[in-house]
Amino acid sequence: MSEGLQFVKDRDPHEPEFIQSVTEVYESLKVVLDAEAAYRKAKIFERLVEPERMVIFRVPWQDDKGEYHVNRGFRVQWNSAIGPYKGGCRFHPSVNLSIMKFLAFEQTFKNSLTTLPMGGGKGGSDFDPKGRSDDEVMRFCQSFMTEMFRHIGPNTDVPAGDMGVGAREIGYMFGTYRRIKNEFTGVLTGKGMSYGGSWIRPEATGYGNVYFAGEMAEAAGRTLKGAVCMVSGSGNVAQFTLEKLLQVGAKPVSASDSSGSIYVADGFTAEMIAFLKNLKNVKRGRIKEMADAFPNVEYIPFDGKAGPGVQWNHKADCAFPSATQNEINEADAQNMINNGVWLVSEGSNMSTTLGGIGVFQENKILYGPAKASNAGGVATSGLEMSQNSMRYLWTPEEVDQKLKNIMVTIHKTCLDTAAKYGRPGDYVLGANAAGFIKVAEAMLAQGLV
Repeated sequence: MSEGLQFVKDRDPHEPEFIQSVTEVYESLKVVLDAEAAYRKAKIFERLVEPERMVIFRVPWQDDKGEYHVNRGFRVQWNSAIGPYKGGCRFHPSVNLSIMKFLAFEQTFKNSLTTLPMGGGKGGSDFDPKGRSDDEVMRFCQSFMTEMFRHIGPNTDVPAGDMGVGAREIGYMFGTYRRIKNEFTGVLTGKGMSYGGSWIRPEATGYGNVYFAGEMAEAAGRTLKGAVCMVSGSGNVAQFTLEKLLQVGAKPVSASDSSGSIYVADGFTAEMIAFLKNLKNVKRGRIKEMADAFPNVEYIPFDGKAGPGVQWNHKADCAFPSATQNEINEADAQNMINNGVWLVSEGSNMSTTLGGIGVFQENKILYGPAKASNAGGVATSGLEMSQNSMRYLWTPEEVDQKLKNIMVTIHKTCLDTAAKYGRPGDYVLGANAAGFIKVAEAMLAQGLV
């Protein structure tokens, strides 16, 4: 087993994010593989750390000035043992093969946890939609889909949105796929309500994270009601995390973007959250404008003296990292504990470094890893797939209840699995082991393929 991990490190030393995600899973699975000889004999772990397929392609496009550009596109199809590949597309300058592989690997376990029949995949491009016109984004998305359409389909691979890919981008890509293939199918999720989308899909990751955190708190005899909660990010996940925290009676006090963070000592109001949604989704502005609009909002810039870690330097009970990977390091984790944090639930993928996770676990913090806590987004994407297959639309209340039921089930599965392997309350082990076992059993049943 350890040889398998070392093989990954030796083979892909230039892929730090991927190595980090494999290492985190490996540490949990040692106890499972020690107990299950069939998994060792079939080399399930060694097979799971290699994707079934990776596609890398160029994406040429033209800007509004007539200049040509070329970006790199990716689709990593990790594992389809329990269903078609499923995972978002990310458009961001940081996108590279290491990040795509880590996200697809994590997605495989996350999708397994949802109880829905979905395999794991991920894709995207190093294109930056920030500052680009709608026409430029449309031309890029159309070019991107003229290659990606060859590798996806409603029974093969169903992409969704992610960082930098929202309703606008999904619409442009769906329209291009529909025209090329001459068919209307549920090949993408996160679609608009007018053409096959699902209620609650934009809200799902944030809502689901709060549902999962509420289950963690309740299992420990605590509650989110009245809890002071730090949130990072200001995109889709952060916005609806703030909204749901307010609905359950918590007190959300922060948000951020790449330029800085804001702190609201009195807590966000519904008016502030509505302003933030308009600022980010319509105006595509910067978080500093919140401080300009509301006198009780403090703006803290990220500069050479104070990096993103400064946003965690507030007295609080709970933290919901919802921006990007590795936004909490070991020092941040210790700072959060020193400031009273007793629960951390990840909205972004792999929010915390390995050192940070160690600090949380050593201090018995209630820590929800992303593959469990933020699974609500892809779970609701799966519900969108189901509705598309039935040519049917559930009500918002029905989808929200199904989402909550899924998050409650994921929480119970994590707790039960951790207890089974002698580590009660260890959500990292529970999530990794439960996600792995379902995929492993499917791989064993299907033979060496």
